[in-house]
Formats: sequence, structure tokens, C-alpha cells
Amino acid sequence: MLVKTASQSLSEQLCARFADRIRCHLLAPGARLPSVRLCAGQQGVSVSTVVAAYDQLQAQGLVVAQKNRGFFVREWASNRPFVQGARKHAATENIANSPADAPALIRGMFHPVSNKPQPGMGVFPADWLHTSFLPAAVRKATSAGALRELSLHYGEPQGDSGLRRALAQRLGALNIPAEPGQIITTVGATQALDIISRTLLRAGDCVMVEEPGWAVEFARLNALGMRILPVPRRSDGPDLAVMAQYCELHAPKLFVSVSVFHNPTGHCLAPGSAHRLLQLAGAHQFHIVEDDTYSHLAPDHATRLCALDGLQRAIYVSGFSKILAPGWRVGFMAAPPELVEPLLNTKLLATLTTPAFLEKALAWCIDQGQLRRHAERIRSRLDQARARSTRLALAHGCSFAAEPAGLFGWVETGVDTELLAQRLLDEGYLLAPGALFYAARAPCSLMRINFATTQDAAFWAVFARLRDAMG
Repeated sequence: MLVKTASQSLSEQLCARFADRIRCHLLAPGARLPSVRLCAGQQGVSVSTVVAAYDQLQAQGLVVAQKNRGFFVREWASNRPFVQGARKHAATENIANSPADAPALIRGMFHPVSNKPQPGMGVFPADWLHTSFLPAAVRKATSAGALRELSLHYGEPQGDSGLRRALAQRLGALNIPAEPGQIITTVGATQALDIISRTLLRAGDCVMVEEPGWAVEFARLNALGMRILPVPRRSDGPDLAVMAQYCELHAPKLFVSVSVFHNPTGHCLAPGSAHRLLQLAGAHQFHIVEDDTYSHLAPDHATRLCALDGLQRAIYVSGFSKILAPGWRVGFMAAPPELVEPLLNTKLLATLTTPAFLEKALAWCIDQGQLRRHAERIRSRLDQARARSTRLALAHGCSFAAEPAGLFGWVETGVDTELLAQRLLDEGYLLAPGALFYAARAPCSLMRINFATTQDAAFWAVFARLRDAMG
């Protein structure tokens, strides 16, 4: 609660609270502040105090007032390129009104809003990932002679050969026919996605992306100047009728998909949809990027486009930050042979090589079976967490828009979750509102929860209280 002090008035404190959230991107450009009366009730202050605070925010250039609509977080000129008249790119038509600053949840990973479990996080809690074999792997890779050798020379451009052999064997278990020479390591899966985009696309190209989908992917492609074509994601896969229309009208160059444990719905691709999607890609000559970030949580027999396609038009992307070592930032891609050199050239321009000693340590974890056993433990623990979180969500009046599966739940709340997220920040919880996962801004009553971080009944009690107050 705000408490008046000799050095700072209530309006100054309230202004500082909102200003801090705006500057930390917890309130994104375009986000609407609570109405004056609603904010006064939430904060336990007078209407005049809120008016004074909002006036101060406006004077600082952080918000703008719109007649009969309220106050909105201002679009910062420093956060977007200058566009004028006809030079304005078509990509901004889809993404300019993004419902929340995509890096907000990422910043929350580095600077938590409190020490409470965060329902909006996209990763496992750190204590889930603690292992005894990672230090041993690092010691193996950094013995005195090895550390000196690895530190004084650049690593292999495509990545450590031992790791690429281990990855080829892993992909073989998924029925994806990749030779070590088709694999390129990267600084996390996100860099792999970026390298692919920079290699295959040019500003103005059309890219199909699943919706709802990963907010960072929308923002990343927008920053590169691409035109985003959102494809509705259904329980069996992408809406192929919408994709076919896009192909006829816009000739897209790329489709980005999460086949297994789709984020945020948890859906998995059905074989029939996968076959029809590959036929569409062949007929219209676009490439497919299959982001298999959650592969270690899924059974090997789950349908994957790259297994059916044989790495002809599809490129496989995955990594180990979610399941093993976020700080190591080791990812990789497996590509059709003719794309390996162009993709490698882009990697060289961006990072030269990737850290060899971490890749050697990871190869040891895979070869010794440590990663496999660790993933089995995580899956077992996640199954229990999912069951508990699901029970709590249902008990507090929520429903699931998709069958609970994988790490995330797609939850129907019955209220505008973007407004709810602002209220939960006051209670120390960072929420992932549903609007964050759509290319165009629109009120949404869905939210994405992390099953590993929503087992605490205290969160659900706070959630229900604030939601009911909004009703």
C-alpha cells in the first residue's frame, strides 16, 4: 500500500510505481492504465491522487491521454524505427499493436517481480534443473590441457563434432535423418530461428506463424521487417485452409511451427495434418521451420514434420535451455544439405563460433545417458505438477481451452487478463495474458500458466479474489 511520507507524496509514489513498470517493459506500449476510479479503489487513494499521478506520467512522456478512452502507455520512438508515408512496412499492420512488450516475460526471468513462484514464466524453476552431473561434465571438458586448447582457439564453425554426432543419433531416435554435417550449433534455439530468418528472408517477405503463438517470435520477425501472417492453431495442427489462402494471395516464404507441445496451447500435431501441410509446402515452395524446443518433454513417437519430410523443405530447431542448463545457451538446427552453407555463413557473421567447452560438456551428458535420465525425472515431476495445477485452476472457477499437456496450460478466466495482469503485479505475480500470444492487439480472457510454478494454492486464492473483483 502507498503511505505518504515527508519526502514523497502519494501521487509521486503512484507515478513512480507506474513509471518503473513502463521502463521495465512490464507495461507495454499501447497498454491501457486502469481507469482513474478503478485505480483509486485498487490503491486505496483518492481520485485526485490518481489524476495527479497520471498527469505526472503524461508530463514525463510515458503515457498519453485519449479523450473518453483513458490513459495509454506511449509508444517510445526509441523502441521502433522511423517510418513515413508509403515507406511504412506492411509488417507493422499486424504487429504494431502487439498487446504486450514481448521481452517483458523474458525480463521477468532475469529480474523477478518477487520471490513468489511466477505463473507467467516460460521455464522450469531453477531447483528443478539442479543436477550433480553438470559439474562433472564441465570438469571433463575443462581439464588443464583441454581448457587451454579450447580457450586459445576458435571452435569448429558448425559446432563441436562430438556434439553433432550425438545430436545426429538423438535425431535418428526421432526418425529424423540428419547427418552430423547437416547440424549447426547455435547460442540457444532462439539464435537458430534468427539465423534461419536472416538467411531465407528479406524485409517485406511474408511469414506464416501459428496463432496463438510465441510472443517473442512475433516481435523478432517484426523487428526484421517481415510481414506476419497469423495461422490459427487447432488441436490437430495449423488451419490449412487459412494457409492455402495465404499461399494464393501472398506467396509466403516460410512457416514457423511448434509441432509438439505447442506454446501456449500444449497441442500436438496430428499425422494427417502433417502430411497435408507438407503437400502444401511442396506445392507452393515455402520452407517450414519446426521449433521442437520441448522435445525432451514429449515421447519420441510424437509426430514431427521433419521426420515425415526427411529434411527436404523443413528445418529442425531445438535446444537444451528448457530442460538442462539455461545459462549454457546451447541450441542447434538440422537443415537440408543445400541450406547448410548459407545458414553457416549467417552464423559466422553473427557469432563466428559457439563455446566449444560447453558443447563438449553437453556431448558428454548425452553420451553417458545423463541427459536422458534427467529428462525422465523432469517429465515425472511435471506430470504431478500438471495434475495439481489443473485441479487448483478448476477449483477456482477456470476452465481449459486446450487439454492440459506439456509445460503450459491455456486457461479461460472469464475476464480481460491484460487488466488482471496489472492487478497481479501489485501482489508480486507476473502473469502471461492471452493477448500476448496474438499478432494483433485485442482483449482476451485467456492466460498461459506454467504448470511447474502454479502449484501454490496461495496464488490461486489471490487470482480468484482479483478476478472476482473485476467481475
